[in-house]
Amino acid sequence: MPLYGFIFYLLGGIMLAATLLAITSRHIMHAIVYLIVSFFGMAPVFYLLGAPLLALMEIIIYAGAIMVLFIFIVMMLKIEVTPASARGWLRQWAPALALTAVSAAIMIFLIWQAPAPQKVLPLAMAGPQKFGRFVYHRYWFAVEIASFLLFVALVGAYYLGRREPGSEDQS
Repeated sequence: MPLYGFIFYLLGGIMLAATLLAITSRHIMHAIVYLIVSFFGMAPVFYLLGAPLLALMEIIIYAGAIMVLFIFIVMMLKIEVTPASARGWLRQWAPALALTAVSAAIMIFLIWQAPAPQKVLPLAMAGPQKFGRFVYHRYWFAVEIASFLLFVALVGAYYLGRREPGSEDQS
């Protein structure tokens, strides 16, 4: 099996493991971290498939901006979390740290390796300007709907997290 095939399947396993941990996690912040790990695992896959712009967008938009939005929503909703024990810290975070380390090592390896010319898909390569024109000229309505839905979700989270007038926090 070629090296790139092995890396592809390894990243697929990392993404599956992180996503399953995100789904089965009882702690909401751990689920968000596992989802971020899954997104970080997807970026090298895009890079392997000859789409470095999508790999970068995966990290900036999904692993960065949308996950920060999720964290803000969780903080605004004031979801009660169970207290974590000091001894269980490593056991709780070890899977996310290990999967992130492997994904980061693979991404660094892929960036430093020059892809073989026959491995790059020339039809899939597009620069940021060409990609932006394609998305915002052809699919402008879908982009506007997605941004509106994110706005509605943020307003809904604010509404659910707000305090009623006259109610005092008993902390």
